[in-house]
Amino acid sequence: MEKQSVNLCVLLSTLAVSMQSMDVLRRTSVKVQTYQLQEATVHWDAAQKSVILKEGVMETEGGAYGYFNDSLLLSGWGILEINAGYGAIEQEDETTFFLAGYLEGFLTAGQMFSHYSNMYPQLIKDEKVLNPLKNFMSKQDQWAREQVKLRRYSDPLWKHLGLILAQLDGLHAGAAQWAKTKHREPLSALAIQLFNGVGDLLDLVPALTPRSNSSAGAGAFRMPGMGHCTALIKVLPGFENLLLGHSSWYTYAATMRIYKHWDFRVSDTHSATGTMSFSSYPGFLMSLDDFYLLGSGLLMTQTSIGVFNSSLFSQLSPHSLLAWQRVRLANGLAHSGEEWAQVFSKYNSGTYNSQYMVVDLSRISLRHSIKNGALTVVEQLPGKVIHSDQTQALRRGYWPSYNIPFHVDIYNLSGYSVMWKRYGEDFSYDLCPRAKILRRDQAKVSDLSSLKLLMRYNNYKRDPYSKGHPCKTICCRNDLRPRRPRPGGCYDTKVTDYQMALQLVAEAINGPTTQGGLRPFSWQSFNLTTHQGLPHTYSFPFVTMRPTLRRP
Repeated sequence: MEKQSVNLCVLLSTLAVSMQSMDVLRRTSVKVQTYQLQEATVHWDAAQKSVILKEGVMETEGGAYGYFNDSLLLSGWGILEINAGYGAIEQEDETTFFLAGYLEGFLTAGQMFSHYSNMYPQLIKDEKVLNPLKNFMSKQDQWAREQVKLRRYSDPLWKHLGLILAQLDGLHAGAAQWAKTKHREPLSALAIQLFNGVGDLLDLVPALTPRSNSSAGAGAFRMPGMGHCTALIKVLPGFENLLLGHSSWYTYAATMRIYKHWDFRVSDTHSATGTMSFSSYPGFLMSLDDFYLLGSGLLMTQTSIGVFNSSLFSQLSPHSLLAWQRVRLANGLAHSGEEWAQVFSKYNSGTYNSQYMVVDLSRISLRHSIKNGALTVVEQLPGKVIHSDQTQALRRGYWPSYNIPFHVDIYNLSGYSVMWKRYGEDFSYDLCPRAKILRRDQAKVSDLSSLKLLMRYNNYKRDPYSKGHPCKTICCRNDLRPRRPRPGGCYDTKVTDYQMALQLVAEAINGPTTQGGLRPFSWQSFNLTTHQGLPHTYSFPFVTMRPTLRRP
């Protein structure tokens, strides 16, 4: 990352995004909002055991420094970039992570407050679950911290978790410092835990919600909400390029997006990288989507898996590591897809059950060969994590992912086989609508432009595989359902290719798709849903996400 005199790169990048967004806003008659670029540096005062914060400057000799561009209303994305641990005075890894978290908390606290207001009613719909949830989260946090103290010197996994928890503590402290300057009540420790455990809560909340006797029992099945995300990994016929795309599905209340670039110096020799770029949200120390470009040469993305067999949730225990923690551990420690799977599989919480795809760029030689280990697919359920090398699928051309398990054991255990028999091919791995559409249209993908078109695809009125349903397609629009429309569905897309990923570069768009002439989503018809600080209407372009700061 560069020092303050080179902040011109940041400003030019910001200006380019802003000019592009301003043009879109002019065309759509949306009121232009000014963006705010905040810079800051934090140091650790060892004598006082406190953080020294300097606003408005980025000093390379600092313990951590960076900027936040609050450009959500202009481009659809805020941009956060943080450099930590590269100062003249060498510092402990734990201090580096704490300061990085502190700086992020301070710079993005305003967005954290708004995002919490928007997400809480989406996550906690029944207040009866709040006390069991608090109890579970408290016990899990206490157990994890105890394990770090006991095992940090004997096991690299627990040492690295200590760094992640230090970053979490820093995030809380930095946001509290911002709240103090604004004379506001700070966010609670539970709020910070809920932020980072949002994915885990998608399974924890229904598992902990009190159920009637009639719906309980070992054979009980439940209907989870809609799946979360579509992903495609595409290799061109002559191995000329590898392309990766991911579209997130969730409530539109979650569209307060921040794209993050982290570059942390980590002295621990077991660490694979402290550098990553990823799509994220205020207060999240992970992606959630997931969409990661890692300094180790690994790329990771994910789509969630529905767990219909609710008896599996009897295995949930707070004496485990939440999915977001295991993802961070695997991202930080793994040098290969196999290592990623092994780290992620340990201390499985059985929450945020998903299919993870890990691409190892070091195993791919464009126009020449794709070696085994280039694609590792990992699937998780309560009590079970299975992974396999699926490189052969890349050699054949593509790997699709659409919220249905690939591994037979995961498919059957989760209850998809029963659901297929009961409700038809929407629950079939091979014959669900998105499987058919991706199988049909992936051959049209030859570059980033065609990948964007496919990942934003929604032609539900004419596509025979969609059968007139705006969510039986690649990029769902639940708000367009004629009956009981809801503000949810596919609300972003991120794409990259081989060369871009090596430079941690991607392109991203925020907002429900407008492809095929679909009207842009507006909150006007859904004002009862809390959407504090979010754009009124979504009509943004793709934005290039590129780290602009360099190490001193």
